[in-house]
Amino acid sequence: MPLHIALTNPEALRERCDVSAVRTADAEPAYEPGAVIPAGPWRPITDAAARALSAPTATPASTLVEIVRPPLPTQDRLDDLALPLGDPQAQYLGQALAKPDMPTTTDNYRDGRLIGLHLDNWDKLPYEHKPSGRRRLALNLGPGTRYIILGVLDAQAVCRAVHPNDYAQRYPHTDDYRTYAAGGHALHVIRIRLAPGEGYIAPTEYLLHDGSTEGQEASAVAFWLGHWQSGNLPSLI
Repeated sequence: MPLHIALTNPEALRERCDVSAVRTADAEPAYEPGAVIPAGPWRPITDAAARALSAPTATPASTLVEIVRPPLPTQDRLDDLALPLGDPQAQYLGQALAKPDMPTTTDNYRDGRLIGLHLDNWDKLPYEHKPSGRRRLALNLGPGTRYIILGVLDAQAVCRAVHPNDYAQRYPHTDDYRTYAAGGHALHVIRIRLAPGEGYIAPTEYLLHDGSTEGQEASAVAFWLGHWQSGNLPSLI
């Protein structure tokens, strides 16, 4: 299932959304070899593209992207912020600080190199169950604006493309996207602007993604994982 966004106002999405193709990193010291990164330039999305991203009514919550305004934490208790959303097992992952003007933000803790756009793998799900993973809730703590970058092609589709003979026995992985992009296949990503206090809920186990502070100041973000129904938080679009 491709990228689907909970959307009632396409113009509100267009005001904060751009699109780009991707490329693979080649001999770039900041990145892992083969990392998938936005190729640029970023371009505004069209009306037709915004409408195409709108989620059909039957879209499962587990594969849905929501652009939301999370509740403000009380008494600095960020770990409890997601409790009212309906999953008592929701997991607080902590915070991450991104430096200014980073096209992508996630690094490999072993050597500090950026991994580029990637799939999360907290739930370690095989192909068949990949769409049922937990979604990630993120809150931009500021002080700067930041972006969430999302691939328009889902992990199952990419896995089928690069492993046509045994995809059903695979565990879809970031490496599948790297192979796909390196093979010259067209792959596009969107980025959605998030001001301080804004956030997203997204299936980051199922969609290529990363954060970005390109052209922006530094910002911190807080993360949670959980199984949540859609519509629990006020939508910004």
